[in-house]
Formats: sequence, C-alpha cells, structure tokens
Amino acid sequence: MLKYDPLACLPSSEELPDSDDTPVDNELQDLIPGLLKALLAMAWPERMDWFFGVDMGIYYDPDLPAIVPDGFLSLGVERFYDENLRPSYVLWEEKKLPILVLEVVSKTYRGEYSTKKAEYARLGILYYVVYNPFRRRKPRLEVYKLVNNAYELHDVNPVWLPEIDLGIGIERGTYLGVTREWMYWYNQQGQRFLTPEEQAKLAQQEAQEALRRVQLLAERLRSLGIDPDSLS
Repeated sequence: MLKYDPLACLPSSEELPDSDDTPVDNELQDLIPGLLKALLAMAWPERMDWFFGVDMGIYYDPDLPAIVPDGFLSLGVERFYDENLRPSYVLWEEKKLPILVLEVVSKTYRGEYSTKKAEYARLGILYYVVYNPFRRRKPRLEVYKLVNNAYELHDVNPVWLPEIDLGIGIERGTYLGVTREWMYWYNQQGQRFLTPEEQAKLAQQEAQEALRRVQLLAERLRSLGIDPDSLS
C-alpha cells in the first residue's frame, strides 16, 4: 500500500531562504544575540539538545514567509545537523517551537511592541524578550512570559526563566573590547556568565596571583635559610 507523507511535500530548510535579507541599522542587533549564543556554548558545553539562532528565519507555515527575530533559543533539538549547520529553522522539520525569542530594537521601530509581539504570542512562544538600547525613561529590557495566550511582563533584572534553568538580564561589561550595557545569561544565584575575554582576563589574574604566592613563599624560605631551588 502506498503511504502518503504530507511532510514530504513541504519544502526543506535547504530550499528556503535563511533570512529576510533586511539589513540591520544597529550593530547591536547582531552583537547582543551573538554574545548570548557564545555564553550558552560556555554554560552548556556538553549539552547537544539546544540551538540558538541569530538573524535566522523561522518557518512556521509553508505558505507564509519566515519570521526572523534577532535571536531565538530552542530546547530539545539537535545542536548541530552537520558541518554545514542549519540554513534556517523549519518547524515541520524541527517539531519544536523556540522557547524564547529576542528582538533588539533599532532606531526604526519594526513592530517589536505590537505586531511582532502579537505574532509570537499567537505562535505560542513562551518567552519574548525585547531590548531597546535607546530608551531613557522606560525600561530598556522587557521580558514577557506567555500566560493564558497573553504575554505578561516581568519587570525585574535579571529575570529567572525556570523552563530554561537560566536567568536573563542586562548590566555593564566588556565584549569584543566594547564596555557598555550588554545582555547576559545568569545562574540561579543571580551571577552572570562572563564573556570569553572576561574569562581570559580572570584566568590571567589568577595565574599572576599564583605566581606572586610562589614568589612570596620562595622569599620566606630564603629568610629561613632554605634555598627553594634545592627543593625541586
């Protein structure tokens, strides 16, 4: 008997555009989700059941164009397909909705507080995160959770996300040589994960401190009439 597979008739991720080719007008739209992805790779080095997309199309309907958030996180999916990685994120292939989407607001609004928010809610995305670096009087970071098909705002910083087992928030730090307010993942104790260069700097400081302790110990031994080189 011939078996009909409706998914076989749908386009694959290799056949679909990987983004909407909309140019960013703010470099932070790439750097902030890129940092979050790098931090996840350090926080979950052994886990292979997550994927963080940056400026990648999410296809949810074969008859509609993709939505392209600045960043999104999915859990329970393959981290890597193969050495060519994902060209796009296709729901009828992945079978998992992203659990979180991120929009970084540019100088020109693109519906981050209206149409995009409504669309993500309709799709059932659990967390919607909006960061607006240009805001002065209102909160720059807004984290929404979907409750009864509507988004509720969490107005603390950082916000703990129990379904992800991480927090998300903003504070000043250094990334790619730029010291400013960045977005980070946090542990349950409210401590943020360090950027790669911050980790390297910390390791260097710890190495210098260890060397200093060795030198102090050597000086102490010499003051007691003991040649530290004779102990090796």
